[in-house]
Amino acid sequence: MKKMIIWIIIGMFGIGLLASCATPAQRQGTGIGGALGAIAGALIDSDNRWRGAVIGGAVGAALGGTVTEISAQASREAAQTGKPVTYESTDGWQRVESRPVSYDSLTKCHKVRERVWQDDKLVKDEVREVCESDKTENTY
Repeated sequence: MKKMIIWIIIGMFGIGLLASCATPAQRQGTGIGGALGAIAGALIDSDNRWRGAVIGGAVGAALGGTVTEISAQASREAAQTGKPVTYESTDGWQRVESRPVSYDSLTKCHKVRERVWQDDKLVKDEVREVCESDKTENTY
């Protein structure tokens, strides 16, 4: 039991280090994916719920962070090119599509409609704002 707790702490520390380099959206995707994966893993592994939660949490966090990054990349690319962008997993289970909607020349921001499908079901549909990164002040 002590070894398992030590490995959980080491794993959480490692995830924390990786998350410190992520954007807020990536951290949110990683957190949600990790939480859902931990719950699913604990429910699936009836022999050792802790092991299931740790493995499920790690896998869920990786998938959640990856999907969030792919979505952000598709939105940036659609904003830059002015054309729709679609990414699809090799097995066809997941698809991300971003389409430019509008551009505000005053704020230099593009609005992009982002959709995510998993197993042919729409799981996310939102309008994201992608702005050109001109820093105008000295504070963070």
